Order: sequence, then C-alpha cells, then structure tokens
Amino acid sequence: MTSQSGNVSRMPRRAVIGTALGGAAVAALPGTAQAASASASDSGTGTAHGRRPWKLRDNMTSDQSWSRFLRGQDLLWSTLPTRWYEGPFLGDGLLGSMIYQEPGVNQIRFTVQHGRVQDHRPEFGSGWGTCRLPVGHLTLEPVGAVTAVDWRLSLWNAELTGTVTTSAGTLTLAALIHDEVLAVRVTAEGDERVVWTFHPEDAVSPRQISEAPPAGYTANPPWTTRTTADGTEQVLQPLVGGGQTATSYRRTGDELLLSVGHSSPSGTAAEADSLRGLRRAGSYGALRRRHTRWWHAFYPKSFVSFPDQRLQSFHWIQLYKVASASRADGPVMATCGPWLEPTPWPAVWWNLNIQLEYWLIHGSNHPELDALATTLRQNQEQLIANVPAAYRSDSSGVGRSSDMFANRGVGRPGTGAETGDLAWALHNVWLSYRHSMDRALLRDTIYPVLRRTINYYLHFLTPGSDGRLHLPSTLSPEYPVVPPQDTNYDLALIRWGCQTLLESAELLGVDDELTPRWQEVLAKLTPYPVDDNGFMIGADTPYAQSHRHYSHLLMVYPLYLVNWDQPENRELITKSVEHWHSLTGAHRGYSYTGAASLYAMTGDGDTAIAYLRKFFDTTTRYPCRPNTHYTEAGPVIETPLSASQSLHDMFCQSWGGVLRVFPAVPAAWADVTLHDFRTQGAFLVSAVRKAGATRFIRIRSLAGEPLKLRHGLTGRVTAVLDDGAPARTHDLGDGVLGIDLPRGREVLVHAGSRPDLVIAPVAVSEPGPAWGLP
Repeated sequence: MTSQSGNVSRMPRRAVIGTALGGAAVAALPGTAQAASASASDSGTGTAHGRRPWKLRDNMTSDQSWSRFLRGQDLLWSTLPTRWYEGPFLGDGLLGSMIYQEPGVNQIRFTVQHGRVQDHRPEFGSGWGTCRLPVGHLTLEPVGAVTAVDWRLSLWNAELTGTVTTSAGTLTLAALIHDEVLAVRVTAEGDERVVWTFHPEDAVSPRQISEAPPAGYTANPPWTTRTTADGTEQVLQPLVGGGQTATSYRRTGDELLLSVGHSSPSGTAAEADSLRGLRRAGSYGALRRRHTRWWHAFYPKSFVSFPDQRLQSFHWIQLYKVASASRADGPVMATCGPWLEPTPWPAVWWNLNIQLEYWLIHGSNHPELDALATTLRQNQEQLIANVPAAYRSDSSGVGRSSDMFANRGVGRPGTGAETGDLAWALHNVWLSYRHSMDRALLRDTIYPVLRRTINYYLHFLTPGSDGRLHLPSTLSPEYPVVPPQDTNYDLALIRWGCQTLLESAELLGVDDELTPRWQEVLAKLTPYPVDDNGFMIGADTPYAQSHRHYSHLLMVYPLYLVNWDQPENRELITKSVEHWHSLTGAHRGYSYTGAASLYAMTGDGDTAIAYLRKFFDTTTRYPCRPNTHYTEAGPVIETPLSASQSLHDMFCQSWGGVLRVFPAVPAAWADVTLHDFRTQGAFLVSAVRKAGATRFIRIRSLAGEPLKLRHGLTGRVTAVLDDGAPARTHDLGDGVLGIDLPRGREVLVHAGSRPDLVIAPVAVSEPGPAWGLP
C-alpha cells in the first residue's frame, strides 16, 4: 500500500483577498484572457465618451412566456397510473399527495401524508420510535369502469387537471396543495357521480414491510372519528409517545378540502390546527389564487434551457419536486419527501440522502427551500445530546438516520461506527453560506456546530510511529468492510472541517484557542490511503467489491480538496473513478449521477452525460421512473434531485473560488441558456452558448466578493460594467480572469463585437416524450 499526500487547494482567505483587485483596464491581446478593451472599433462598446451602457433582453419576464415554456415540460397521462412512481404528485413542503389507481379496484387513490407526522419514542430508534407515520388516503370512486384518463400536471400552476373517462361518463378534476390543504374539485357528466371516501391508515412504521417491531414496542392506539357542528369530518390519531395527528376534511358542492395537523407533546392541538387550515383555505378558487401567486414567483428566480427535451423537462420537474417537498421553515426531507409509502427508510438519512436532496437549490437560486440549514440551526442542543455523555462538553454529532429533529446518537471512532455524517451535512450548509455570503449563517450555525463536530474527531486522533495523526476504525458509509483505521471518508471531512474553521475564524474575526490545533491537524493528518487502483476505503482496506456510494471519493467530490486543477492529482482521480465504476454489481442511480458530476469536474461533458444517461436507461436495475421518482427497496427522493445537480455541474461550477461557465457541456448540446444561476461568492450568472461557443457571460455581484472567472472565450475578450465603463481586470493565468465587481454591479464579458444579449429558451434538437404516461 502507498499513501497519497493529501495535497489540497487551500480555500481562499476572504479577509485577506477581499480588497479590490488593482490594475487598469487595458485592451486584451488576441487569444488571451487579459483585461477588457474599451475600443469602440474593435468591441462595438464605445460611445462619444467611450461608454455604452448595456442591458440583457430577457424574454422570460412575463407570465405568458413562463406558462408557454413550462407547458412544454409538463407531465402527461393518457392511461391510469397503477403505482406511486407512475402518478402525479402534489405538495407544499409539508402536506403531500400522490395520485394513482387504488390497488386492485376501480378507484383512484389520493395519498394523504405529511412531513411533520412522526412517532415520538426515540428509545426505539429512527426506524420505529421516531419514524415518519402514515396518515391515510382518499379514494375517488367512479360508478363506471375507468377506460382512460387525460391528465396534465402543470408545473407553472403546480396543479393537476384533466378527465377520467369511464363506462358511465366522465369525471373532470383539478387538484392542488397549498398551505397544508389538499383541495380537489371534481364534476361528473353522464351517469357518473362524485363519490369520495377517506381511509385512515394505522399509525405504524412503514418499516414493517422489512422487519418486525423491536422488543417492548407498543402499537399506537386506534384512530377515532367525529363530526364537528359545521359538518367537517375529523380523524384523530393519538400516539403512545405523546402527541396527536388530526385530519379534517369537508365537501362543499364539487369541492373537497382536507387538512392535516400534528402536535407534540400536546395531544389536542392538532385538532384545532387542522380545522384552522380548512377555514384559512376558504374555497378551491381562493386557495388557488394564493397558490399560483407563490409558484409564479418561484420559477422566475432562475432559468436554464438546453436542447435535450426529455432531460430539460426532467430538470424542471425536479425544481417542482424539491419545492413541493421542502421549504426553509418546514421539516427537512426524509428519504421519501412528504410522499410516504411503504419503505424500510421512513426517516431522515444523513450519510448521503440529505446531502444530495439539497444540492440543486443553490445553483437554481432557491435558498427559500433550505430546510437543512434551518434544521441544524434549530437543533444544536440535540446534536450535542447525540454524542456520548463524556464528550458533550465540546462535541456534536448525528447518527446515520434520525427524525426531523436530528435525534439519533452517534458512535465512537474505534468501534467501526459511522461518525462523519454531521460534518458532511455541514458542508451543505457551508455551500448555503458560500452561495449567499450570509454572515449570520456562518456565525450562528456553521462555525459553532462545525467546531463541535471536528472536536469529536480530535478526541480520537492519535499520533503514530510515523509522526502522523491517525483515526481509529470508522465506517465508510455503506461499504461492508470496516477499515482498521484512517477511513478516507472521515479523513476528507476532517481536512475540510479544519480548513473551513480556520477560514471562518478569520472571516468572523474570532481569535479561537483551537486555531493551533486545527493547523496541527492539517499539517500532521495521515495522507489518504491509496493503492494501484486509486483511493482506498481506508488503511489496509482496498476498494475491492462493488460499492454504490462514493464515500471513499469525498475528497474529490463534493469537497474538491483533491481536484482537476491540480495536475499532479489527475491520474489518481481518473483511476479512482474508473475503478469505482468497474465493479458494477451494487451500483444504484446515484452511482451514475455521482460519476456524471465527477467527470464534469474534469471538463469531460461527453463522459458526464454518458454516465447520467445510465440513470435514465430503463434496462438498468434501478432507473428513473415514469414520473421522475426513484425507488430501490422503497422511495428515495435524493437520486433524481442529484441528477439535476449533475446538469448544474455541466453548466456552471464555482468551487475553489473560481467561477467556471459552461465547463462540461456535452458536444451535442450546441445551444444552452443560463440566467440568474447562483454561484459561490453570491454571484448571479447569465450566459448564452450558441453553435457550440459561448456568446456572452453576464455576472451580477450580490456581495462584492472577489470574482475569478474561467470564461472559456477565445479571441479578443471584453469586460464592461453595466454603465458601459471598462471593468478593471487581471489575467490570473490558466484561463482565469480576475474582475473588480462591486456589490450590486454587473459585468458583461464576451469575445469580439458585442453579441445580442438575449435570454430565451433554446430550440430542441433532441426531441423526447413527456414524463408521466403520455
């Protein structure tokens, strides 16, 4: 066995390099990425005073343009879906419903599930004691046999509309979820009738499909029903561990409104909450107006268009899905989101699922969906309680799976326990900080929680005879062999954590007593174990059997500690990824999305898209399903969401303090449009690629951070500010241009004469069928 040096790219020191970049704007030399030209004759940017202000022409500013574009991405059904992963899905980050045929009968099921509904008995673990609990489902019961459906799930309106044709007539329906209320409107024609039934489900863990309850577990009591004075029906579910779930529903004419409340420890508050939800809703029309107002403000925060119709539609469906599944003020996503189905995983999983679930919110410019950052901020006391008592004075952690409150103990290094999951989750929150530059998030969440998380590791790092610091045995998530020491998953997170703490202390002006210790760890931590095939699982533990998880490659992606900008590490990265995918038996959907992002880092867009397409290949064991959901032994929402992040990684990357525009676009995608794509440093990027070449890049600074741009342009490069003045720039080498861009200002970068600055959808060159069952 040999060792890799652990050589890393130091994160930029914001407090040190945050001053304005010096140097006057000068004409760029042909074929270089030097400073901007103000020459009117060459760049077409001059006026009588050498300036000509510019402005993007955004063709996606009206409701009509968005409605037209998103209609082309909608899911369609012409046959009745028979499984949850075939049907429409609705949600508002709390309440969720999937629509498909009631198994074995001539009825249509509308599931009723809620992200806050869980048990409250932590002594039985996350699989049973604090698991998500089912609520129930509605059935729409036609008189005649269903012969066809014609359904559309409108992304723009987040609404299901259409007809159900039966042997007796037609049912016309519309459905949406907003403000924790499911609203459905159904009318009947011919001899059809509108008949609804609500079916409460037993409050028992969905994990019962794979195992019996633990010893000592007592079933929750049965639900009861009652009718209020105004005719509202209620189903009340008490819980052994304290708390209550209440479902209230009411029919008025053609409309049905349903609301779910959950309270803990109160055993009665849920009743009032669910009734209050119905009163707030009013009617289908009133609720729909508020509902569409939210969604019509949601989509225009960013825009992406590329010429593969099926993948473009998939991407927009993922944005709809993540916004239906998560809001910053709601519960963090469990493995199934708000759409609970029978599963062995009815909880939050911290060793990959939660990280992949939230990556795409950053580039798509949707921080309002970030429930993960909220969860770690609000549950810091629980994270302390999760570590063994001897370490609670200075440490925090979380086990592999938990409830929405992060309630799960973590084991000790030296026992083969999985200990790094909180550190990886904090990397997500660090990305939230880097994309927003929100100092409060850094000060109040990342710094204190990461400090305690790394402290837990520091208790167990011990010097070896080689003078290096070593970590006793820990588990690399999901790999079946536990290394005796120095698991790469943890070594990568320790390195990233110490670097980030040093940078954060400097940014916050904190003189931390642990600074020398973090510096010592970075200097003395053992190198990553490697062998002839690349990164190992850990010391004396090669990657020798198929492994769906890339936990042993975390230093490459998503941490980028070992990366393609380090020529000395390229061979190691290449053989590590190739060897990971050469052993195929255990691969799952996220194995392909992970490989796609890894190859995007290398700039190889064609290999990246080839791996991503494996996730959509229906001949593989675990492909993307007809409604873009995904299942293994149960629903797991993270994999399709991570596929959208793989697309992001092809279009724009910003790791290591450098903004890379169109770094890995597949050759077949000659035209791509990005608009207000959010990057690290809190920049909004708009860029257009036509005929295989970048036409222009516009960058807006939200925080005044240093801008380093790898633009990929050739020829004479011009950088001009929004008032027409030449931007002050520096050639930083390796195709990177440093640009002075104050907070609130914009810069336009292009080659040659000024192109048309138009933001619009690109033409489809790879047609494909709609998602759903068209």
